[in-house]
Amino acid sequence: MSSGPVSEVRGLPLRVLPGRGPLRRAVRSVGGRGSLFLVERHALVYRHTWLVFVSGVVEPLFYLLSIGVGLGKLVGSVHGPAGTPVSYAAFVAPALLASASMNGALFDSTFNVFFRLKYEKLYDAALATPMRAGDVALGEISWALLRGALYAVAFMVVMAAMGLVYSPWALAALPAAVLTGFAFAAAGMACTTYMRTWQDFEFVTLATLPMFLFSTTFYPLSVYPRPLQFVVECTPLYQSVVMLRDLTLGTVHLDLLWHAAYLAVMGLIGLLVAGRRIGKLLLR
Repeated sequence: MSSGPVSEVRGLPLRVLPGRGPLRRAVRSVGGRGSLFLVERHALVYRHTWLVFVSGVVEPLFYLLSIGVGLGKLVGSVHGPAGTPVSYAAFVAPALLASASMNGALFDSTFNVFFRLKYEKLYDAALATPMRAGDVALGEISWALLRGALYAVAFMVVMAAMGLVYSPWALAALPAAVLTGFAFAAAGMACTTYMRTWQDFEFVTLATLPMFLFSTTFYPLSVYPRPLQFVVECTPLYQSVVMLRDLTLGTVHLDLLWHAAYLAVMGLIGLLVAGRRIGKLLLR
């Protein structure tokens, strides 16, 4: 006598273990080694248009020079995370690093993914191979992650050259910036699978612009009233800004683990949703 439910495939009994179906589907939606082929494809395409990557570094650099350095001459020093005075440029630079990681990852995982999904039909061709929907999602997110990582490395080099790195803990800011890119790339691709027209991307700007302006990018959290502080503290960019600012200024504490966990969970949920949605859209 069998102890579990049994189904028949071509007349042969097949044991189906209870509880395995949803877990197995979730694991498959994450993707695997097949995602590397998609990353390789994008690398071959972008090697002839490498100037596209320059914009992701130049934009936050201009913000740093105009606001952090230019306006910083008028502001002077501000209180850092530990209450010690730091230059305004050192206060703003980690936040711009977080924004660069966010924007670089989002650009690839939203606009480019939408074009490949709706017009280029790249994913239809990919799924005609042994690649699965999860591989497509993981490949796109990995490529966006690499792009965000390049922006982060370039911006960190500029920060170091300008003397805005105050602690050896700043080396940990690079993986933290990569984690930021993962969270926003996964969430961006998951949202893109629900978009129908280019006009829907206005919601991306509607979400990212307020985060950029209000996530303590240019001034500390204490300037807001407490109800608004709570709203800001719930945003993902705020988690990244606080984490990168603390690391570059040498303020290390256990709360950094909470910020990292927030972004990691956000990225994993986005990856699962993106994999399931790609499969639903293309394999129906």
